[in-house]
This record gives sequence, C-alpha cells and structure tokens, in this order.
Amino acid sequence: MSADRETNHTMTETDIALLLADAADEVEIGIAPYQAVIRGGRRRRARRWALATATALVVVGTSGGLALAGLGGGDGGEVSPAVTRQSTPPSTPEERHVYAPQETMLGAGTEKGETWYVTVDVWGAPRTEAEAQAQLNAMSNRGEEPWDKDKASALVGKITYFVRHSYGSGAPTLLMGDSASPQDTMAGTDLKSGASSLDPKKTDGPQRLVVGQVAKTAQTVLCTWKDGTSTEAHRVAAGADVNSDEATIRPAAGSPDNWFVCVGAEGAKFDSVKVME
Repeated sequence: MSADRETNHTMTETDIALLLADAADEVEIGIAPYQAVIRGGRRRRARRWALATATALVVVGTSGGLALAGLGGGDGGEVSPAVTRQSTPPSTPEERHVYAPQETMLGAGTEKGETWYVTVDVWGAPRTEAEAQAQLNAMSNRGEEPWDKDKASALVGKITYFVRHSYGSGAPTLLMGDSASPQDTMAGTDLKSGASSLDPKKTDGPQRLVVGQVAKTAQTVLCTWKDGTSTEAHRVAAGADVNSDEATIRPAAGSPDNWFVCVGAEGAKFDSVKVME
C-alpha cells in the first residue's frame, strides 16, 4: 500500500480493483487435471472391436470386453490444457473432420517384393444426429461402416476409427474398427491389439502382423512370437518418418490414443503382446 493510502487509512473501490488486477497478473495458470478427474469419477466402458471377416485375427485386450463382427466394404494419456480466451474449439463439421477422416500411416514395409502398409482413419465426433447421418453416408462412400451402421444416433459424441491394411496391388482391406468417446482413453499398460497374416489373401498364414492401441504414455510394446523371438516397438514423435519394416508407437491425427505396429520375421507366429513401459 502506498504512503498516501497509509495516511488516509481508506481505500476506494478503484484502489481495490487495481490491487486485485495486480494480484491476478502474478498468478500462473497451470494445466487442468481434466483426464485425472474423468478417470477418477467414471467406470471404463466395455470396449469392442469390429473385425473384418476377410482376415483372421487374434484379439488381445486389457481394457474391457471385446466382441467380433463383420465390417462391410472393401479405445492415462496427456491432460488437456485449460481453454484460454484466445483459443476456441473447432465448430463446423468440416473443421472437426466429421465428413472426411484424418488418415495416418502407422507402418509400412516390403515382403517378397510386395509393399504393405497399415493406416488408420479417424472420424471426428458428430454433435447432432443429422451430422451423424451425413457421416454414415461419407463412411459408406469410403467403404467403411461402423458397428452401429443402422443407428446414426449411436455415433453422436463419439470418434470412430478404421484400421486399413494394404498389400501389393490389392485394394485396402478393413482390419478393425471402433467408436468411442474422446474421453475414453487408454492409461498405463492398457492395450487393445489384433494379429493377422501379413498378406490379407492368405488368411490361413502365420499371424505376424500386430496392430493396436496404447496409452499416450506408453514407451515400449513387446510383441512375442511362438518361436521365442520378440520385436520391440518404441514410441516416436508425431510426424516421424515411417521407415520400412520398423516397429513403432506413434500418434494418429484425431486419435486420443497412440498406435503401434510390429511384424515378425517370415514364418513367425503371434504369441503375445504387452506394454513394457
């Protein structure tokens, strides 16, 4: 308090406002523990994966129940920063990627002269049933259909993803898909994965392609094969190059979780997979 204020022993409303403004300028606003609050106050919903019938898959999950179904056509992360006055969330369906997915390449390589790759399409969450119906139409045009394809309202407020697998000159096949709330994220050693043959046409071949979801904090995923060998997938930064036959964990645009891909040597057969750290 200044000397003249000490003399008068009286503060006006203007003085009080100035003092409060000065105090506010010295306060540091940290990151809101949004996910921590959500995780502490809710029960994780049972997750399910819809798996393409064209490829035989072994599914492993540690975050809830899984169910199998056919797909038509040919789910402790980082906390979110507090919203400031300068930042506004995307408002239009186009800005939220409701009608066109964000596509990320998760892994690629070569096998006997043939190129293979795995990508994931992530569709933004519709806010209304009308947006959801338009999204269903756009998905159908892309050859992708969600679990609840006949009920648009089931997609409202949910992100939907589809993992696509290509091999050689063949058309991409749908490997797996799911719809989930953006807040329903992986944590700790949570894991969802599917194993399939590298060549989608050889459904009875050894299952040595493993694809899955893990928490944003996961550093290493260990894929183990029945011959006793193993492959480690390590986390890379967003935008990192996709190198041939490299096992990695990476972010996918629009996805609240990270994704990994690992491939066993020729003849290897899938045994198990787990998050190491």
